[in-house]
Amino acid sequence: MAEYSTRLRQLVMDPAVLTHLPEPIQLASGEMSRDFIDAKLAVDDPDDLELVGVAMTAAAHDAGADFDTVGGLVLGAVPFTFAVAQAARARWFLIRKEPKGRGTNRFAEGARIGPGSRVMLVDDVITTGGSIQLAYERVRAEGAEVVFATTLVDRGDRAAPFFEAAGVAYVPMLTYRDLGIEPVG
Repeated sequence: MAEYSTRLRQLVMDPAVLTHLPEPIQLASGEMSRDFIDAKLAVDDPDDLELVGVAMTAAAHDAGADFDTVGGLVLGAVPFTFAVAQAARARWFLIRKEPKGRGTNRFAEGARIGPGSRVMLVDDVITTGGSIQLAYERVRAEGAEVVFATTLVDRGDRAAPFFEAAGVAYVPMLTYRDLGIEPVG
């Protein structure tokens, strides 16, 4: 992973991506922070998106995780899902926060996941881990097995214990330590 970490750190440390604010703002998790990370902006360039997909796929392979499907919760996980799907030549799916309410009325859209599916979960920025944990629960409810989880940035220390307890390898690409920011959560 060392071969990717310097470039990933450069992407996130871009002042347009990691903004240091004078006053704390409320994050999606409900937590407050003076550091805002717009991870989707970090991968708006095709080369950067490809780099992140390759790095996340390499992390899964380094952890010995064999997956055939990748996905996560809408909206944060969307670009990372597609990046990994392309790099790993894997099927993709997205988890809605609420079912659509018409049509199939499913939580999972895209590839059908179920018993026998080996899933890699992705996210953009994790603070408390609520989004990726919800994705985990929805994937498990479909009968699929989560074999690996990752995020571009982990801002705190809550996701790792969750995945450890679940027996799932979890490797964030960057942490708050790598970025020199205060932990949140």
